[in-house]
Amino acid sequence: MERSYEQVLKELDRALKFGINPSLDGIRALTETLGHPEGAFRVVQVTGTNGKTSVTRMVAALLRAHGVRTGTYTSPHLVDYEERMEVDGRPVSRSVFAAGVSAALDAAERLDAAASEALGVEAGSTSFTEFELLTAAALQVFRDQGTEWAVLEVGMGGRWDATSVTSPEVAVVTGVALDHTDRLGSTREEIAADKAHVIKPGSVAVLGPGCAGVEHVLLERASMVGAPTVRVGQGEDDVAWLVRSRPRGLAEPLVLDVFGAERTYREIALRAPSYQAPNVATAIAAAEAALGPFDAAAVRAAFADLRLPGRFDVLDPAIPLVVDGAHNPEAAAVLAEAVRELMPGKPTVVLGVMADKDAAGIVRALVPVADGFVCTRSASPCALDPEVLAEIVREAGGKVLAVEPSVPAAVERAIRASESGVVCAGSLYVAGEALAAFRCKTER
Repeated sequence: MERSYEQVLKELDRALKFGINPSLDGIRALTETLGHPEGAFRVVQVTGTNGKTSVTRMVAALLRAHGVRTGTYTSPHLVDYEERMEVDGRPVSRSVFAAGVSAALDAAERLDAAASEALGVEAGSTSFTEFELLTAAALQVFRDQGTEWAVLEVGMGGRWDATSVTSPEVAVVTGVALDHTDRLGSTREEIAADKAHVIKPGSVAVLGPGCAGVEHVLLERASMVGAPTVRVGQGEDDVAWLVRSRPRGLAEPLVLDVFGAERTYREIALRAPSYQAPNVATAIAAAEAALGPFDAAAVRAAFADLRLPGRFDVLDPAIPLVVDGAHNPEAAAVLAEAVRELMPGKPTVVLGVMADKDAAGIVRALVPVADGFVCTRSASPCALDPEVLAEIVREAGGKVLAVEPSVPAAVERAIRASESGVVCAGSLYVAGEALAAFRCKTER
């Protein structure tokens, strides 16, 4: 049944209540019913606590620069659902998105009806999660659109993530830090063991510099399944990078050389803070594992045109207004270093954090670079109460300038209060709502 864009959004909203399914049974059933769309293209799968969205977008840009029709799947979206699925660098249209989700929903309904009949229970009692439906839809869309490679960002972990229904030819782990400890494990080793399951027979494993300290867990998995391994920035013979020029303001590019496994790529320039250098090297290692050595000019072109939404994303250089999805202490520390590098003075920070995150750790990382905080919350029901967040800021020695009930109101308040710019951070939901508010204001 063909559904409109609005109809599929309602269906996805209903699926949200089914949460996370620690199993691949659901996504396997969906893809089997759809005729195994995941077998129609080759796959790079990217996991990691931080940097995985940036690396996913970078790998896709490199493949596109070499003439490969490429699908990109990321999550969550910042403003609109269809942002999660891109073909050749552009989000799919609403009609294409709706058709893909409709196909996944039809498959889910057929499976539900069959299960209900077999079990003798009422139809509708079986369920699929939002992420399972979206992943199945993305795979269907990429097949329909004739993609040759798909670069898939893991939603969480690796072992039970819906993207793990695929058999990637390249499996990337950008790094391992403490996040989602309630589901993935309470130590880096336990989390690494979960993420390691993206490495499968037939894969080349690419291990980013953030894997240092737990690389033995990942190497053990690679050895067990017979996967050759490329390491980035962890040892003398690894893929490495050299920063030639650090940006000293928002208008200046980062320039670096990358010493790949196959070739050296010099004078790569992109509009990004220096913290993206390891991600550039990791992405080049992954793209080389997929296609072999690259044309150096095409590599430079891929990064020159690259934009990373929600990752030190400069919405308005005049204020300046920056959004960043930093959602854990490690990412917040990286953001703080980028603020020191690129922004004169101390900006006002619009901060909203999800209730299950380490808000105190995020705040401690940002206090040294913030003139003050406007505490807020996203529209997510899982967001932390901004009054609670404000108290955490005060306990960490930060200055609370205001508490606002919504992100748009918080951004407006911060712009009025700031003399050195505004940074919106704490979660991708906050980044997305700040971006949506900015778009709405500029389009008026």
